[in-house]
Amino acid sequence: MEQNQENKILIHACCGICSGYPISLLKEMGYSPVVYFCNPNLDTEAEFERRLEAQKIVCMYHWVEMVVEDYRHEEFLAAAKGLEDEPERGKRCDECIRLRLRKTAQKAHELGISKFTTSLVISPHKNFERITQIANEVADGLEYVAIDFKKKDGFLKTNKLSKELGLYRQNYCGCEYTNPLSLRRG
Repeated sequence: MEQNQENKILIHACCGICSGYPISLLKEMGYSPVVYFCNPNLDTEAEFERRLEAQKIVCMYHWVEMVVEDYRHEEFLAAAKGLEDEPERGKRCDECIRLRLRKTAQKAHELGISKFTTSLVISPHKNFERITQIANEVADGLEYVAIDFKKKDGFLKTNKLSKELGLYRQNYCGCEYTNPLSLRRG
């Protein structure tokens, strides 16, 4: 049992699509992933629920435990305050990532898990080096396991699995500033 705890890793999951392949790769590497669904950045509770349902399917498929953080969009809005007009991949996105990874590190501490990572890095729209830097800044004594999940066709593999599982496929990052249909924009 103790060895199993040593092999546990908390993986922050932004959505079911992005976490499918990372979970399988972590298992292949000998880890016992615990999925942490923490996404206060999502612009509506309905979007949160759609992505959560997809995440549940992925976790059932992989037979892994999932921890769900309540939807608290006000946390994202506070982190993004003053950065609303930043371009995508700018300072607002850094603060969004910082918020979610800080909460992941806190949850890992709470669960007694010494390692964490994120599925965010599988996206070709995300900067692996920048996310790794932010994760290391908020690690709070934990080990951030920096794996660029998009390598070795990871992005293609995760998309293939999401299609096989019939997962909800979103067309934006999640916040109102990236949603082309959001009524909250501008």
